[in-house]
Amino acid sequence: MDGREDDKKGGAAAGSSAPGSIFKNLVSREYYSHKKKVHSVAWNCTGTKLASGSIDHTARVWSIDPHGHSKVKDIELKGHTDSVDQLCWDPKHPETVATAAADKTIRLWDARSGKCQVVELSGENINITYKHDGTHIAVGNKVYNNRTWEDELTIVDVRKLKPIHKQKFPYEINEIAWNKTGDMFFITTGLGFVEVVNYPSLDVVCKLNAHTAGCYCIAMDPLDRYFAVGSADSLVSLWDVKELLCIKTFTKLEWPVRTVSFSHSGEFLAYASEDPFIDIANIQTGRSIHQIPCKAAMNSVEWNPKYNLLAYAGDDKNKYQADDGVFRIFGFKST
Repeated sequence: MDGREDDKKGGAAAGSSAPGSIFKNLVSREYYSHKKKVHSVAWNCTGTKLASGSIDHTARVWSIDPHGHSKVKDIELKGHTDSVDQLCWDPKHPETVATAAADKTIRLWDARSGKCQVVELSGENINITYKHDGTHIAVGNKVYNNRTWEDELTIVDVRKLKPIHKQKFPYEINEIAWNKTGDMFFITTGLGFVEVVNYPSLDVVCKLNAHTAGCYCIAMDPLDRYFAVGSADSLVSLWDVKELLCIKTFTKLEWPVRTVSFSHSGEFLAYASEDPFIDIANIQTGRSIHQIPCKAAMNSVEWNPKYNLLAYAGDDKNKYQADDGVFRIFGFKST
């Protein structure tokens, strides 16, 4: 395991406005341990631990000093028998992390002991998210039926560790999210719309025609004003969460947007793709204020819930063109 400072500081975007100056002299640090590429990174609710999930079948939990002073410690979470595609932390418990893997299970881990509880589902799990009160988990998976793959949404009761709802879709579904109050649920789809449903009834409220190509990712504003959707059309759309109206779009990328995240203050939005940088935009002005250079397509970006630290992971290769198994955190002061 290694945590070291990257020598690339990431220049501010051309024509950046004053708010971007807070990122200007900050650097990224690199964290190595996984044997293959990292698919997902996520912070716990206190911002002191970061979990990483990899196609090497493991997840890891890293104790991160937000000021970058103390030595980095990590624990390996072993048990999955296939790629760990996405993970998320219990919003109410800083030591509980949930992983979704292609082995048809999700696991709820104690980040201190490394022990887990297993929930077996019917398909290869790709996306996972917690309800904000920590009571339910939603999982998006692919089920093989009659020689075809079907997309399925499963809701799991965390206390009982049992699925309480399953719904199949005749089209591709991607990232999913609850709103802050938990009475609405959002499903991004491969057809370019976002399906909005009431919760817990799951009655359809509307289908938002968000993009001209598939919608891949979604993030909820921590201040409960907006949500953001990233699409294969290379755009990110920003929506009013109550009015369900599109307010603006972010247009700096040229490739399908794979991942999007709001900063803890709701002031900044980070989003990434196969472009050679991660863009950070000011939510209010819509302007790009900083860009973090990257050497590979990004799979996951996530802001810390307390500090302006951005974790990110992608398809990095080493000099032998093998998976690098690295993730990085941007936002540390240069030492």
